[in-house]
Amino acid sequence: MPISPIYSKIFIIPQTAIDENGHVNNVTYVQWMQDIAVEHYASIGGIQAQGTDATWVVRSHSIEYFRPAFLGEEIEIKTWVENIQRVRSKRMYEFIRKVDEKVLVKGETDWVFVDIKNGRPLEISEEVKNVFSNQN
Repeated sequence: MPISPIYSKIFIIPQTAIDENGHVNNVTYVQWMQDIAVEHYASIGGIQAQGTDATWVVRSHSIEYFRPAFLGEEIEIKTWVENIQRVRSKRMYEFIRKVDEKVLVKGETDWVFVDIKNGRPLEISEEVKNVFSNQN
């Protein structure tokens, strides 16, 4: 059960996302995953809640490609936080083509909360946990 509501964004695929095969480059999806995660976190007050001594870093990305997407198509990215552990959090993603509502890509990222000064994992504060739980 997700601990945050779904955050979504709809946009048109730009030329800069297209690779030599004529569809969205696989690496572009990973960039979009990171971008929407940061956008969602900022929108719910996460950056303020974490303070200046901590940040999130990616431990791993997992991504599965189902269908290609092409220039000019309208797609929706959905993301939500699936869980929060002591120092880690799993975030999920779906990319959906709006014209037919087909799922193009699914992914997840394992984020680790770290101390900026030494780069070591840091226990996720109640303030940060609350920005997600207060969205329900």
